[in-house]
Amino acid sequence: MDLPRVFTISESSHRIHNPFTPGKLAALGEALHLPPGATVLDLASGSGEMLCTWARDHGVTGTGVDISTVFTGRARARAAELGVADRVRFVHGDACGHVCDEPVDVAACVGATWIGGGVAGTAELLERSLRPGGLMLIGEPYWLREVPDEETARACRAGGKDDFLPLPELVERFGGLGYDVVEMVLASQDSWDRYQAAQWLNLRRWLDADPGDELAPEMREELTTGPARYTRYQREYLGWGVFALMRR
Repeated sequence: MDLPRVFTISESSHRIHNPFTPGKLAALGEALHLPPGATVLDLASGSGEMLCTWARDHGVTGTGVDISTVFTGRARARAAELGVADRVRFVHGDACGHVCDEPVDVAACVGATWIGGGVAGTAELLERSLRPGGLMLIGEPYWLREVPDEETARACRAGGKDDFLPLPELVERFGGLGYDVVEMVLASQDSWDRYQAAQWLNLRRWLDADPGDELAPEMREELTTGPARYTRYQREYLGWGVFALMRR
């Protein structure tokens, strides 16, 4: 059980595996006014930057669960680097269906709602670990403007136009599931650029170092076509944000 290598290669230099910069992640932590000792569950926690920096900056404790052995190892190393290994732990495992033994103050899935089959299923999964009155964090893409056709949607790495909603409709969707949206922090065009463009340098350096790897043709194709596809489609049509929700 592991994440495909294409992700660990393309995001090898990333501490944050979504279109947030460290400043955006810090802004989200500050906006939530988390008290010291607040407990956090982070499903699909990646390299653990959210839990580790919030443990350092806000005194939270918590657990991250991720399917990637590479990212889980980096998360543990980051916790040790920041001196918070006694406050956070990282588990290598499938986040799908993971429920805490004890309810937590914050339950999060930031950018991986496929673990619950979409927003509704992920909210249901997170709520199973959340104490009454707790905060739920969901990171999710949305359309910045109307997508003209299915080809454009697929170029944005969506399966189709119906995979994502415009921002107002996404917010309404949370309401329809019975939650108040109590905060949100949205990626900017610049933070999207930092997330995507950093992958191109990762790919080029990997290709130079491992030209004979079995994945080299796939990675070469991605580096050849990805920058133009991103600037033509994804940069223009796709937004992303983290939404803080509370059950009504």
